[in-house]
Amino acid sequence: MEAGLTPQAVSKAVRQLEEHLGVRLFHRTTRSLSLTDDGTRLFELANPGLRLLDEALEQVQSSRLEVDGLIRLVAPTSIGNAIIVPLLQGFQQLYPGAHFDLQLDDHFTDLVENKIDVGFRAGSPPERNLVSRKLGEITLLTCASPAYLAQHGTPKRVADLAGHRCTGFRQPNTGRLLPWEFHVDGATVYQDVPAVASFNTVEGELMAVLSGVGIGQVPVFMIERELASGALVPLMTPTITVNNGVFMYYQQRTQMPLRVRHFIDYVAEHAPPRLQGQRRAVNAAKAR
Repeated sequence: MEAGLTPQAVSKAVRQLEEHLGVRLFHRTTRSLSLTDDGTRLFELANPGLRLLDEALEQVQSSRLEVDGLIRLVAPTSIGNAIIVPLLQGFQQLYPGAHFDLQLDDHFTDLVENKIDVGFRAGSPPERNLVSRKLGEITLLTCASPAYLAQHGTPKRVADLAGHRCTGFRQPNTGRLLPWEFHVDGATVYQDVPAVASFNTVEGELMAVLSGVGIGQVPVFMIERELASGALVPLMTPTITVNNGVFMYYQQRTQMPLRVRHFIDYVAEHAPPRLQGQRRAVNAAKAR
């Protein structure tokens, strides 16, 4: 049969419906099958609704094949502003009918609960039942404004930071003040710093460093212009670490709309160059 059901299964389903309604829907003989008055009335009442249901199912199924439509995203503020937002224009040039709802949230966001198509995060990949793709690594750079260094001097070693004013970043999910990372003698060393001001966004910490509040350790992809202009001075560059990664995560692609699949592939192709250019930005700043 067209619906993929056997005659026996259909007959059983009809009998169960008759028992539920308490009426007979068909006249049955060994040679014929016809609707009763109650059966005819039920068909006439239900048929328009069934047609609407068929149309709705067809529209939902066809939407998976369309690139036009809404794509819901979530990302930490720093990654969203610096990496994801610039990608939206390029994608919409290819697919003008695609629209975005981007939520900037430094907390880890549950995709299913919040009806999100694609998420982004820094650090480690999500441990939940999700597909994740590493887009690149984050270079963390210790830096300060020229005004701060002119007033307080320039640290040469990690141990020198104990005598300086430093900024700090609190991990949004835990509220814990994160230690700074350094590459020393071939290993990654984590060091607590004396934070004179702490922030729950990287943007807030960066503004404090630019204002001369203290020395900070921030991702290079956020400060390429400031390094190029001299607004920020790189410090202790041999200790730079690249342990953190930027990850894109999403649910399995089997039931995914075509527009979301195209966006995932577009981000995977176009996001890495921005992240991979961090070392060049540091080297250019050192050569000034």
